[in-house]
Amino acid sequence: MLRRKPKPRLGGPADFSRQLDTDPGLDTDPLAGRRILFVVNLDRAFLSHRLALGLGAQVAGADVWVAAPDTGRSMEIRQHGLHFVPLKISRNRGRLLGELVTVLSLARLYHRLKPDLVHHVTIKPVLYGSIISRVRRIRTVNAIPGFGHLYGSEESKVLRMAVEWIYRIALRNPRSYTIFQNEEDRNDFTGRGLAPESRAILIRGAGVDCDVFRPASAPPGELIVLFASRMLREKGVEDFVAAARSLRPSYPEVRFVLVGDEDNSPSSVTADQLRGWQEEGVVEWWGYTSPMEDVLHQASIVVLPTFYREGLPKILLEAAACGLPMISTDIPGCRDIVRDGVTGLLVAPHDHQGLIAAIRALLDDGESRRLLGRQARALVVEQFSVEQIGHETLAVYRALLSDTHGR
Repeated sequence: MLRRKPKPRLGGPADFSRQLDTDPGLDTDPLAGRRILFVVNLDRAFLSHRLALGLGAQVAGADVWVAAPDTGRSMEIRQHGLHFVPLKISRNRGRLLGELVTVLSLARLYHRLKPDLVHHVTIKPVLYGSIISRVRRIRTVNAIPGFGHLYGSEESKVLRMAVEWIYRIALRNPRSYTIFQNEEDRNDFTGRGLAPESRAILIRGAGVDCDVFRPASAPPGELIVLFASRMLREKGVEDFVAAARSLRPSYPEVRFVLVGDEDNSPSSVTADQLRGWQEEGVVEWWGYTSPMEDVLHQASIVVLPTFYREGLPKILLEAAACGLPMISTDIPGCRDIVRDGVTGLLVAPHDHQGLIAAIRALLDDGESRRLLGRQARALVVEQFSVEQIGHETLAVYRALLSDTHGR
C-alpha cells in the first residue's frame, strides 16, 4: 500500500513545478502502472513534439498510448514501444458531420481504453476531449499551442463565441490543468475567463533535444535563407516568397528555400503554387524533408514571418538550438525565443519592407549572424531543453495522479 506524505497546497503557476520537485506526494511514482493517453491532431506531430515526453512517462512506468490520424508514421510510434490508435479528427472547420464523427470517435476511445490521464494537444482534441473527460471524470492535461485561427483570421464572431463557451466548460474541469506555452496566451485565456488561473500552467513549448539539434560541424558552403513550416498563408509563406523575389536580383548567389508540405486546410498554399514559385526561380521547394537537424545544418538564416498566434514555434527552437540566427514577427510566442538584437531580429506582421531589410541585414553581416546564433543556442540550452520541459510536464501529470480527489 502506498504511503502518502503530507501534500503541500499548490500555489500559482510560477512555483508549481518547484513544489512538485521537492515533494511529489508519494513514495512510489504516481505514473507507475497508469495508462496515459495522448490525443494529437497528427501522428507526425506527436513524433516531432511529444515523443520525448511519452518516452519519459514510459520510463517512469506508465502504459503510454497515442491516438491521432495516421499519416503513415504510426509504425515509428509503435517501434518506440508505445501503443497507437488511429483516430478520425476533422480538419475542416464548421462542417457539423465531421465534428460529430470526431466527438464520437473520442467518446468511444475513452470508453474502451479507460485512461488514467489524457493529454490533449491542439484545439479540437482540447475542446472535444476535455468535455468527454469531464463527463467521464478522467484526469486531463490540455496543451494550448496558441490562439490559432480563432483570433488571427477571419473567423466569424459567432464561431469565436461558440469556441470560447466550450473552452469555459472544458477548461474548468477540477481534475485538469491547462498548459500554455507563453505568458501572454495564459494571461489572455485567464483574463477572458476561458480558463481558471489556478489551473493554468506556463511551460514554454515542447522543448528541443539540444544533443540532436546542435550547431553544424562546419559552416554551410553557401548562404541559404530557410522557411520551414506547414505551407499556410498565416505562417507567412507568401511574405517570405515576396521578400525572396525582391532580394534575388541583389543576391543571385543566395538560395531561398521552402521546407514543408501543403496542408489540408483552406488557408494552405497549393502544391501547384509552390511548384510555380520554384519554376519561376524565386524559391526552391524541398517539400517535407527530414531529419530536420540535417536541413538546418544547411541553413544560414531561418525566417518565420508568421501572423498566426503561435504558442512557441518548434522550428524556431530547433533553429536556435542549431546556433542559427532567426527572423520572425513580433507576436506572442515568437518573441519568447527570438529576442530582438540578441538571438535574431523581429519585424511587425505583414511588414514587407521590414522583413526585406532584416534579411538583407543578416545576409550582409556574417559576424552578426554568428553572434546571434551563438546567443540563440545559449538561450535554448538554458531555458528550452527537452529535459527541462519534460520534467516540468511530468510534474503536472504526477500532481493530477496523486490527487485523491481526482476521481
